[in-house]
Amino acid sequence: MNARKPRRQMIPLGVIIERREIDNRWEDHAFRPIAVVPGMAPLADGADWRLVRDGGDWQHFHAATLELELFSGETAGYKVNLSNFQPHVYVVLSPGEEEDEAEVVPTLVTVCPYEAESYMEDSEMLVEGVPMPDELAAWLGAFVDKHHVEEDFKKRKRNKAYNPRKGDLRQRPLMENER
Repeated sequence: MNARKPRRQMIPLGVIIERREIDNRWEDHAFRPIAVVPGMAPLADGADWRLVRDGGDWQHFHAATLELELFSGETAGYKVNLSNFQPHVYVVLSPGEEEDEAEVVPTLVTVCPYEAESYMEDSEMLVEGVPMPDELAAWLGAFVDKHHVEEDFKKRKRNKAYNPRKGDLRQRPLMENER
């Protein structure tokens, strides 16, 4: 009997957010993700962020625990991330819109730089990479080793009948007003 290998895996990551006082005329503080903690227990439903450290003009909070989900079809992106000098976990923050929400809300964690980049297109989202913990990099590396399939580069064949000086060879249909 051939056991099927799981095509996706998940791990909970605690998201640590820094709130730092800043000297700005429009804002008195800024938020940014600074770390993820593999296996961190989730906050209770409806619970506020949990203070982890306080440095006077900055505080670190456990803001959420989100599932990092790996998919076998995205291993090319994971491989790119792991090839960097410092691999990252990308944290996506969205603005808190409800009255009872924090100013920023951790929405997603990903290790695929291409997926992170797609969230940067939305000007409302804040996407930042935090250093990937070593044990998470090892877990991700094992997943990539198990699932990655190199795809050969396939160069398109040139259409020998095409002459760029003459234009496209395909005939376009005539429009009603051209008949």
